Amino acid sequence: MLQWKQERDGSTALLIKGARRVGKSTLAEEFAKREYESYICIDFTEAPQEVRDLFSDISDLDNLLFRLQFHYQKRLTNRKSVIIFDEIQNCPMARQAIKKLVKDHRYDYIETGSLISIKKNTQGIRIPSEETRLTLHPLDYEEFRWALGDEVTIPMLRDAFERKMSLSDGVVRKLLRDFRLYMLVGGMPQAVNSYLETNNLSVVDAVKREIIELYADDFRKIDPTGKMTRMFYAIPGQLNRNASRYQISSVIEQGKQDRIEELLQDMEDSQVVLFSHHANDPNVGLSLHVDNNQYKMFMNDTGLFITLAFWDKDITENIIYQKLLSDKLSAVLGYVYENVIAQMLKAAGNELYYHTWPTESGKHNYEIDFLLSRGSKICPIEVKSSGYKSHASLDAFQKKFSNRILHRYLVYTKDLKREGDLLMVPVFMSMFL
Repeated sequence: MLQWKQERDGSTALLIKGARRVGKSTLAEEFAKREYESYICIDFTEAPQEVRDLFSDISDLDNLLFRLQFHYQKRLTNRKSVIIFDEIQNCPMARQAIKKLVKDHRYDYIETGSLISIKKNTQGIRIPSEETRLTLHPLDYEEFRWALGDEVTIPMLRDAFERKMSLSDGVVRKLLRDFRLYMLVGGMPQAVNSYLETNNLSVVDAVKREIIELYADDFRKIDPTGKMTRMFYAIPGQLNRNASRYQISSVIEQGKQDRIEELLQDMEDSQVVLFSHHANDPNVGLSLHVDNNQYKMFMNDTGLFITLAFWDKDITENIIYQKLLSDKLSAVLGYVYENVIAQMLKAAGNELYYHTWPTESGKHNYEIDFLLSRGSKICPIEVKSSGYKSHASLDAFQKKFSNRILHRYLVYTKDLKREGDLLMVPVFMSMFL
């Protein structure tokens, strides 16, 4: 955000997009407080009609900006103030006004909203090109540690990873327990704050259930048939099947293909769901070899994923959380680890791809859980919560595509170590891949 402010110098507005409840509004306002002499925050979920009406006619910007200052009792200073358009999707005319406001160059402008809602509320307006877009994800692991008051662990882990230095068993056990706490709480700001205030995972679970229900309600508004909602609730179960793709026919009746594709695009745009696409040819330029009919779905937040996995219970008991925290529910944790790796790779700016191909017998498939493109090479990743001594898929991939590989990674729950050309990486270091 600071880079946008310094480099763009008011030539574009900043559009912060992301899933609901991910902290967009809070981030925008905290930035305004820290980096500007004054600011106005217009929350379009609550703004009175008289404020909304101001944007129906922007021919007189002096009048518009004067009336905003008068209404919010805030004085703005040229090039030293910012106006926040919070939940911009609720006032499409305000978004259309961005072009002229930016050209005026008096103040900076920050917009917030969820991408899916923004897209659904653009009919009849001219979309401004004068926008720099920033996607906000749930708190990553480093940000989670910061929230707990720990600013030491992640820099030390980064140093250890860069040096490829092993850690002691006792240190690894503690770090794994700390990381599993992150998996349970997740990175949604409300959930994190609830944990900090109560230290009670059942209370945290109740917060996460409210967020999930909010997402489900949003999906029902977009798709009154309920298909999108059923696809959303089915994510943990689909991963639990250990299939090579999300089997949509087992969740909903298929219907028209173009309508199904539209629903899937809406789910991806919501940023509540992460899609990993099958790369038919695992090579540089992974997006060129995508099979649009073969994909996996993950949750944008692993804390929400765990709550969704136990949705059949009124509330996830602390005993379940304690077992997950101590790695006693290993059957579940395998899919949880895959989700958290997807979340961390996405938050680090990677698109998600995977690759499957038949074994020699043809009865099963080899599977590389994630593929990263690095320079002119690719990096295959296999995720293991147990049974790490066997990594047949990585070995078969090496044999088949050795000339394409930069590094091979096995992400697991043990110490950092090398095994030939294979780097075995503890899950809490996966953000450095």
